[in-house]
Amino acid sequence: MDSIVVTGGGELRGEIPIAGAKNACLTLMPATLLSEEPLTLTNAPRLSDIKTMTQLLESLGAEAASMQDGQVLTMSSHDLDNHVAEYDIVRKMRASNLVLGPMLARLGHAVVSLPGGCAIGARPMDLHIYGLEKLGAEIDLRDGYLHAKAPRGLKGAEIELSFASVGATENILMASTLAKGTTVIRNAAREPEIVDLATCLRKMGAQIEGDGTSEIVVQGVDRLHGATHPVVTDRIELGTYMLAPAIAGGEVECLGGRISLVENFCEKLDAAGIQVEETKRGLKVARKNGRVSAVDVTTEPFPGFPTDLQAQMMAMLCTAEGTSTLHETIFENRFMHAPELTRMGANIEVHGGTATVHGVEKLKGAPVMATDLRASVSLILAGMAAEGETIVSRVYHLDRGYEKVVRKLSSIGAKIERIKE
Repeated sequence: MDSIVVTGGGELRGEIPIAGAKNACLTLMPATLLSEEPLTLTNAPRLSDIKTMTQLLESLGAEAASMQDGQVLTMSSHDLDNHVAEYDIVRKMRASNLVLGPMLARLGHAVVSLPGGCAIGARPMDLHIYGLEKLGAEIDLRDGYLHAKAPRGLKGAEIELSFASVGATENILMASTLAKGTTVIRNAAREPEIVDLATCLRKMGAQIEGDGTSEIVVQGVDRLHGATHPVVTDRIELGTYMLAPAIAGGEVECLGGRISLVENFCEKLDAAGIQVEETKRGLKVARKNGRVSAVDVTTEPFPGFPTDLQAQMMAMLCTAEGTSTLHETIFENRFMHAPELTRMGANIEVHGGTATVHGVEKLKGAPVMATDLRASVSLILAGMAAEGETIVSRVYHLDRGYEKVVRKLSSIGAKIERIKE
């Protein structure tokens, strides 16, 4: 099993190109199931999760081809011959459940295994099921599979989500594009990935209004056609690399970044003493002066602070001046990186969904273990600020969400290498 070795010390300087968004691409790919015509995605990230979604789509009868070193994906679902999303594929990745809505809308039936992914909480499917049932689907859970059918087709409905779930909003949005009549999704998620999906669906002929707000209105159409669409910049990779110079010092420009993607995050960085400047090419990040200051963070649905940047933010706050409090409100069990940071000399107390971080002057390198995708990169960031050598094991999580992380960090001066075992 591979490990990543990081040696701390030295400021970071240079530029890092930010990839297309993993979460957006994984949402856009199932949209191909809604049409018989090809869907082409450009600026696709080159990640293991993208390969898993490709494998899943191909298992359903779709065709997929990648070009330009994987950055262009062309998919066609003209001849779907299977409506069962098997456990062996779905268990690898949470986003696999996003084939449910499109298959129901296009085929009128689907059997989808309950999904897997990182061990950061239950993340139930109840809101997905609720929304699709409001559209007229009949769904039963048997032997770990959701058996769904729409014998009379899907029909528009008014759907109010009890929580602004990103996945549920995406599944319901895709399904409603081919439903008869008008669908209104209230308390819809507002993430940039939702806007990106709606933009792509409109290119395919869908009639959607209100994406980016808490109320999305969809007028169903009879069919969708093909399209070409660029995947939006990955705001989580962007935020992660913005934290690199904040933690290790120096100045880094993140190419393709926009403040609008990470506005709340940028406000927290400013409060901590990190300067973020928007340039023609992206975002330039550097410490304002000396040691960073403690800040309090509460994770919230967009436009609030992203839960997927909580672990990385904690890594920075480990050496901040003062005491910081992080409240995790999205997922339970998402502080598993805290004990590993403590092994490096951090002073962290966790009580339920709250972590209190007492800043220390220095972290020290140590052998640590990654527990999930974002924890993986948080430990790498911490290692760049630590004295000595940090060995991060179980980095297979990393390949799900960060392309060429060693190459990108090395290019700005980080002392980092991947050891194959």
